[in-house]
Amino acid sequence: MMGTAKSDSAVVANDFLHTPFMRAALPFINGGISGMVATTVVQPVDMIKVRIQLAGEGKAGGPKPTPLSVTREILASGKALDLYTGLSAGLLRQAVYTTARLGFFDTFMSALSSRAKANGNQVGFTERATAGLAAGGLAAMIGNPADLALIRMQSDGLKPVAERKNYKSVIDALTSIARSEGVGALWAGAAPTVVRAMALNFGQLAFFSEAKAQLKKHTDWSANTQTLSASAIAGFFASFFSLPFDFVKTRLQKQQRGPDGKLPYNGMADCFAKVARQEGLFRFYRGFGTYYVRIAPHAMVTLIVADYLAWLTK
Repeated sequence: MMGTAKSDSAVVANDFLHTPFMRAALPFINGGISGMVATTVVQPVDMIKVRIQLAGEGKAGGPKPTPLSVTREILASGKALDLYTGLSAGLLRQAVYTTARLGFFDTFMSALSSRAKANGNQVGFTERATAGLAAGGLAAMIGNPADLALIRMQSDGLKPVAERKNYKSVIDALTSIARSEGVGALWAGAAPTVVRAMALNFGQLAFFSEAKAQLKKHTDWSANTQTLSASAIAGFFASFFSLPFDFVKTRLQKQQRGPDGKLPYNGMADCFAKVARQEGLFRFYRGFGTYYVRIAPHAMVTLIVADYLAWLTK
């Protein structure tokens, strides 16, 4: 009787997974879960990356922070858990952003695959790139408030003690920003955030999909090895294309009005121009190694978990 009950439960669960609603929702659910798992793994690296990007703002010279020096400085405060500052915002961001971008990408690719199959063709790199760009841009706009809260929480420790907000959680950060700066402030830095997401998704999703297709075609590697290799390749291209926009996004989302009521930067173009003039063009790629160590494992964990969840729920 117990065996029959288990069998019946499995059938019911399988039928539920194959309802039209769940087939449409699963790419979004799987994407969100995989992104949250990946963020939990790489959050300390993200914290270090943000601190490196904010160091030496407005100066061409000065000390150049390294991942080791930033980590040592954080740990010297006696709070190792500070490396996980903003984790709640990071998880909320993934719950919104990665849920949307992987869900949209999978939905777009399914539609493109169906159309290509009907025409007797295969989905090409151009279609994959377009799907990645569109999915990234849409998701970034939706997830910008959580992204902003993450940057504010991670940069709060750089301020003098008397000026720190000491946000208790992502909800506290969001409500505090909305109350003091207006709801519109939650979309500060949205332009570079959207462009960064499009560049990152172009590098990550399009190159992952293409690399996996090419590895499957030209190698006899196992499916797991192909997925791991494709995600590592995708991580490099995602880092290369998106870092300058990630840098500008961090600067814009961290900024607050000074005593004169003015912001340091008037927008994405102004930030690019001022940083290039005052700090040099190479500043945009400062911390590329740390960024890659943050992006590549995040991409690998996200895509591998998403692939596994897709297999479990197929």
